[in-house]
Amino acid sequence: MKSKMKTFGVLLAATTMTTVALAVSPDNKPAAEPAASAPKLDAFLPDSVIAKGKGFEIKRSQLDEALVGVKATATSRGQEIPPAQLGMIEKRLLDRLIQIQILKAKANDAQKAEGKKEGDKRFEMIKKRAPSEEMLAKQLKSMNLTLDVLQSRLVEEATAEAVLKSNIKITDEQVKKFYDDNPSQFEEPEMVRASHILIGTKDAKTGEDLKDDQKKAKKKQAEDLLKRARAGEDFAKLAKEFSEDPGSKDNGGEYTFGKGKMVPEFEAAAFSLKTNQISDVVTTQFGYHIIKLSEKMPAKKVEFDKVKTEIKDYLERQEMDKMLPDYYAKIKKEADVQILDEKMKALDDAEVSANAAPKPDAGKDAKDSKDKPAAK
Repeated sequence: MKSKMKTFGVLLAATTMTTVALAVSPDNKPAAEPAASAPKLDAFLPDSVIAKGKGFEIKRSQLDEALVGVKATATSRGQEIPPAQLGMIEKRLLDRLIQIQILKAKANDAQKAEGKKEGDKRFEMIKKRAPSEEMLAKQLKSMNLTLDVLQSRLVEEATAEAVLKSNIKITDEQVKKFYDDNPSQFEEPEMVRASHILIGTKDAKTGEDLKDDQKKAKKKQAEDLLKRARAGEDFAKLAKEFSEDPGSKDNGGEYTFGKGKMVPEFEAAAFSLKTNQISDVVTTQFGYHIIKLSEKMPAKKVEFDKVKTEIKDYLERQEMDKMLPDYYAKIKKEADVQILDEKMKALDDAEVSANAAPKPDAGKDAKDSKDKPAAK
């Protein structure tokens, strides 16, 4: 499948407010460093309630926490949020916080169980993608979060999504139609199944490069392991024992991937090998790799049964995006939500007024729509 289709899968967590902040920069450093140890002035100020509704309150610290996450994500991508946009971003984050609280309160036992299962799954995926648990904890600390709080946030968000999904019905026919109508999205390029042993050249806790003498020792270790692998020792066992790649060592160092998914040096070496051939020591930004090719797979169209769940998730999310504005307005009114922060209230009132205002030529558009099919 093309990379666009990858977004349909279980990494839907990337759209959520908490997990979007957990991007790791290319050099494997946390997206934002913890603040200086000097106490901040606002640490001595009361944590004011900025919004409330039936059975819940949203405090300023919760909104600040979410905003720090968004800023950290932007920083990790080399971007900067224009000051003029901060107010509207805060408004969107506050809406999200309110939505989660209202929807969480509506969840039945089945939806709570579904939210717990999905939230825990997202939590495990984030831990797996992090260079190390220590680095993840460091990044979370920079956002005033802990691993336990992150897991709780993910479960809350997944539970809210489960409630939203209960209002949507995607049929098998719709899923199959999307598959048939979008063949280019399911073209899987040539891929390889390869295993590797990584002898890292970065400090596992800090992400900093090792010193030259340490790198020299690491390269000698990689060269010794290469001799053992080429002498016939079980490659998977060597990977499990010696590889420093936490994402693959437990399964014998194996990955299946297409072009453009790995760093260039690793990719070039893997695609140049013959089946069961072992590479020389390959140097990348992560360290020294020994790669063994197990299989080359030609380009093909992915079978429907393998992607139907992902397609359904994608279509559900599209429908949620369509229904959310009106649905949120409804449940917000039912929950008697009050925005207590003056700046946020002004933005909220302006948005309500804009949505209520008649659109230019609205009558003409309504008349014309009777003669045209609905947009797909």
